[in-house]
Amino acid sequence: MIWALHGAVGMAADWREFAAAMPSHFGGVRRLDLWRFLDCCPMSLDECGRALAEEIKRVDPEPTLIAYSMGGRLALHAMLNQPGLWKSAVIISAHPGLKNESDRVQRREKDAEWSALALKGDWADFLAKWNAQGVLGGELEMPDRIKLKERRVSVARSFVDWSLGTQGDLTADLAKITCPTLWLTGERDTKFTQLAKVTVPQLQHGRHQVIPECGHRVPWEQPDAFQGACVEFLGNALET
Repeated sequence: MIWALHGAVGMAADWREFAAAMPSHFGGVRRLDLWRFLDCCPMSLDECGRALAEEIKRVDPEPTLIAYSMGGRLALHAMLNQPGLWKSAVIISAHPGLKNESDRVQRREKDAEWSALALKGDWADFLAKWNAQGVLGGELEMPDRIKLKERRVSVARSFVDWSLGTQGDLTADLAKITCPTLWLTGERDTKFTQLAKVTVPQLQHGRHQVIPECGHRVPWEQPDAFQGACVEFLGNALET
């Protein structure tokens, strides 16, 4: 089965069309709501990675992960928690971790501002500022984000608990991951494409693919190319 993890300010529903289009022989797509891990109490990246791995392991002996951005970072923590569990993984536009503490401090400060805006600010203003970020390109607004206001407490908490500033640099640990891993980035997302070029060689069975005419939100900016890359890669993984 495929387990799909959304990104920051994302929703399980983001994967609806992808799930409907995937061939049935992959075992179906389970779209995870990551906010429920933060609905009751704080949970660190390491704790969430452990919880994800344990939850999936209980119902799926050979799971595949497809995970975008923040979800990709959570997926990496789950994969490192139980490296031998996973059949394969597709990581999209994810950051392996900042390399020095000064950068992590700066990121925590910025994410604290996002957290406050998500929790107490005007929700429409928060969404507008989020989508205006250079890394997102401002070219595509994800649907249904007004509905996400109902989860604003958990969204706000994620900027603290799952901030990139609370994450160590995972690069050196990625060699522990044994499953085939496809790492996707968008052609116009130069920052994350460069990160991937350094990161992917650390994986035992990693492959980096750049999706043309695309920015950070790869699955939604170029859905056909994204699905094609996933079907080809996961089909090959299924045969191994």
